[in-house]
Amino acid sequence: MKRIHIVGRKNSGKTTLVVELVEWLTQQGYRVGTIKHTHHHHELDTPGKDSFLHREAGSNAIGILSPAMNAVFWPNPNPPEPGEDDASNQADKRYQLFQSLMDQCDLVLVEGDSKTTATKLEVWRAENTSEPMIAKDEDFSALITDDNYTTNLPVLRRSDIPALAAWILDKAGVDTNS
Repeated sequence: MKRIHIVGRKNSGKTTLVVELVEWLTQQGYRVGTIKHTHHHHELDTPGKDSFLHREAGSNAIGILSPAMNAVFWPNPNPPEPGEDDASNQADKRYQLFQSLMDQCDLVLVEGDSKTTATKLEVWRAENTSEPMIAKDEDFSALITDDNYTTNLPVLRRSDIPALAAWILDKAGVDTNS
């Protein structure tokens, strides 16, 4: 799975950027998958519904197929304790499970997961007043911003979606000749 993580602090514009990248890339004919990574607990299924009851009964994977949308849920066998960070090796194992679902995609953009060992780019805006994460964590491939910031990493213009998308495709190793 060719995946790139778009990370950043709260209100840095991660979701907006992912949406713009997906729109542009799909207009160019690429098949793009997305994953929203969160460290907050979310109930993804509706309590009391059949699929929820299947999971509560112990099903290892629960699928929902409908005329318009499909979904697969599976419980995390080793969830972190409340307040504990999800160890990146556990997250990497769950990304591997996603791979079979995402194999039809040319690229998968993950919003979040700053602890990943995969390629990650930080989106940053000076108006947030905090310095970028790259100032203390050099395990990033680039900084995405329209503000001035000096770093040894590549600085990609946030407002230039075509150039940013081209850089991401190259970094992910996506064949751009087809």
